[in-house]
Amino acid sequence: MFDMKTFAKVTVWGLIMVGLAGVGCDSNSGNSHEHPHDKARPGTYPSDYPDRIVVTWEQDPATSFSVTWRTDSTVSRTRALIAPASPAPKFHRNADTLAASTTTVQNPEENAPAANFHSITFDDLEPDSLYAYKVGYEGHWSEWFHMRTATEQTNQPFSFLYVGDAQNGIYSHWSRAIRQAYKEEPNAKFIVHAGDLINHKNRVTEWSEWSQAGGWIQGSIPNVAVPGNHEYLDYRVDDPQPELSIYWKPQFTLPTNGPKGLEETAYYIDYQNIRLIALNSNVQIEKQTQWLKKVLAKSDERWVIVTHHHPIYSSGEGRDNPDIRKQWQPLYEKHHVNLVLQGHDHTYARGMTRNTSRGSNTVDPSSGTVYVNSVSGAKMYSLKDNFWKGMGGVLQRSAENTQLYQVIHVRRDTLKYRAYTVTGQLYDAFDLVQQPDHRKTRMIDRTPDVQTRRHDNTIRY
Repeated sequence: MFDMKTFAKVTVWGLIMVGLAGVGCDSNSGNSHEHPHDKARPGTYPSDYPDRIVVTWEQDPATSFSVTWRTDSTVSRTRALIAPASPAPKFHRNADTLAASTTTVQNPEENAPAANFHSITFDDLEPDSLYAYKVGYEGHWSEWFHMRTATEQTNQPFSFLYVGDAQNGIYSHWSRAIRQAYKEEPNAKFIVHAGDLINHKNRVTEWSEWSQAGGWIQGSIPNVAVPGNHEYLDYRVDDPQPELSIYWKPQFTLPTNGPKGLEETAYYIDYQNIRLIALNSNVQIEKQTQWLKKVLAKSDERWVIVTHHHPIYSSGEGRDNPDIRKQWQPLYEKHHVNLVLQGHDHTYARGMTRNTSRGSNTVDPSSGTVYVNSVSGAKMYSLKDNFWKGMGGVLQRSAENTQLYQVIHVRRDTLKYRAYTVTGQLYDAFDLVQQPDHRKTRMIDRTPDVQTRRHDNTIRY
């Protein structure tokens, strides 16, 4: 009698054996048509379709935004369409078409194919308005993205995200950080990346991982990025001069209002009631110091936030940055900078400058700049809790071996800072409340009652 179950088992087993045999044949055949690029993750290398779509700001966030994207080098004439967003699916009938500018990037060290990076700045937009845009050319278009301009009402509440080093395990591990951050705060107006987005500055596979991990989020929420030391490190140990990644400027369209020669790596953005200052802590510190004095002195915004890669107060021994601390920290305190967002140390640390004589570890909560360094990727270091003390700081909250992201809520008189683990657990929290002199703030510590995370009480790194 014909047994269907036996037939099915035999058939499946036969297919498995054929498949295994096929794998063996392929691996030993020395197929001359195989190319090393074929083994890369899909999307690593460019095609004639747009990818790596990243939204940034070059100009006023209330009336403009910028977009960059990548194609292969055969695509030289590409465009962008923009229209006021509408529930009606034919909204694109009101779209404007703009020609993009194109830069060709060839990476000989990677033996990678040349890529074209395209960019466009949409300007003369209406404040606090939702727009839809897409990029590409006939038959090769991206999906439509939504992007909202900033309001001109400076006291309108908003929030933004801040993440430290992605750097390692970008696609596998950092993806859960940026995606969970978006789940936590889907209405965030922008994302601050505090440097070391990747590990090797010109490695196309790592930049592709960064783009794929963030996906459409990076095409919908503006990215405010500063370079870390790994955006300057080179494969060659004998490289005589640090050079910025060949992908940085083609991939991000950032402001050029910084010091000459440091455009798009040191700059500032005024968003509603904050001045957000981005610094390049890798090179030309003195030049940025003189520029920073002017930018801080001329700021009338209610909140001033600074971001750079190397911390003012480092979390671990042997990672001190005395020149940066000497030149920038006094300016932060003098001009009442509210918050400094940093990376580099692959730990979490939050605290203030010791600013009272009531004890060696006492902080006057009525005023003072708050310094944070955080990590969102998979690479972890150890910290020393008392290391800030030798540099004049007081460490108030810390963590090791933990991926985190931060959500910052900005109101007229209150800034609410919340740090979460990538599993969504609240790990650190405080409020800054402005005093009658609006540049001075009082801190309200709202640290949750959860155990301080250390290497010895977490899964071994």
